[in-house]
Amino acid sequence: MKLISKTLQILMLCLLVGLTSCKEEYPDLEDGLYAEIVTSKDTMIAKLFYDKVPLTVANFVALAEGNHPMVSEQYKGKPFFDSLTFHRVMDKFMIQGGDPSANGTGNPGYRFTADFDPDLKHDKAGILSMANAGGFNTNGSQFFITEVPYPSLNAYDDQGNLKPCDQPRVSCHSVFGELIKGIDVQDAISNVEVEPRTNKPIEDVYILKVNILRKGSDAKSFNASKIFEEELPKVEAEIKQIQEDKRIKAEQERKEREEKIAAASAKKKPVLDDYTSKTTELPSGLKKYVITKGTGPQPKQGDSVKVYYEGYFLDGRLFDSDRVEIAKEYGMFNQRRMDANAYGPTKMFVHPDARMIAGFKEAIATLSVGDKAFFYLPSHLAYGERGNRGIPPNTDLTFIVELVGIVD
Repeated sequence: MKLISKTLQILMLCLLVGLTSCKEEYPDLEDGLYAEIVTSKDTMIAKLFYDKVPLTVANFVALAEGNHPMVSEQYKGKPFFDSLTFHRVMDKFMIQGGDPSANGTGNPGYRFTADFDPDLKHDKAGILSMANAGGFNTNGSQFFITEVPYPSLNAYDDQGNLKPCDQPRVSCHSVFGELIKGIDVQDAISNVEVEPRTNKPIEDVYILKVNILRKGSDAKSFNASKIFEEELPKVEAEIKQIQEDKRIKAEQERKEREEKIAAASAKKKPVLDDYTSKTTELPSGLKKYVITKGTGPQPKQGDSVKVYYEGYFLDGRLFDSDRVEIAKEYGMFNQRRMDANAYGPTKMFVHPDARMIAGFKEAIATLSVGDKAFFYLPSHLAYGERGNRGIPPNTDLTFIVELVGIVD
């Protein structure tokens, strides 16, 4: 009853003194479009970025004012957010509301494709952003307000490219506002006690009312329902074009990569064939040819060593290498691998129990520091009948291995 009474008091106040008087409660606000979010914990005010993401802002404003053109019949003509709750609260992350079902599954009767702006990021507390179910076309009425920076939620990567939002486990959320008053309220809501598994507040935190405040001629002329209808097909077309451009680019890159691999493989195959003709077969079936003889010691069982390796199929195709120049020659360079310092001499353990294929374990055990050698591994010394990621079953492999040092 107290909550109902409080809601009625707020509604009656705005009806009695008029919307203009409500706006005058915040005379320090500069021109713009704002959302006054009145909660059972106190009031927050968010500035809405209607000039940068007009569709997403129009969606929120039209819902708040009860004139959204796409809502289900049961919500038509009603301020959508009034009396809903913050149904998902995670301290040091965000508070989420706007779900009529209060459990994270509800929607206003439609889904839409939000617009994004690369300059709008989840880079501070108080960022107002759209919650969704993944992909481009799953936005509705649910929104969240951050408590801390959370860059993984950004729709654009650090290079300014739109992320593949339609791919699994890729988060893309449209920032459409930020709190300018009430950060402490956001913090108070985020600190309430919640159910461990659902993060639902044990005692409901209500959104009593969302008032849209307009200051200045541009904000006053922002017709949310009309703008939503006008902008939605534009944004959908833009997203489709971006996806098509990315598809075309990916196809071009795939073809270029295949051409690069084919050229490098054709160049490498005669070299591998020559090395193979010069090999000596060991009792296990492993074949070895020393390309360059080193002058260093031979590692003992139990030593750790550093080696460069290049792994090839018999037709000259590369399947893996820790040499940057080889990876680039075959169009297989991986920047994330470079960032992880995973190129360069690889540390390996010289021991029968080392976690390597049998032929490779035997190969490095035969080398001395400074040796560079070619090895032919019949399939039973490689990945055998099961094969391995990208390597078919019963496949013979070749390696060029250089032992550069013994690790102290």
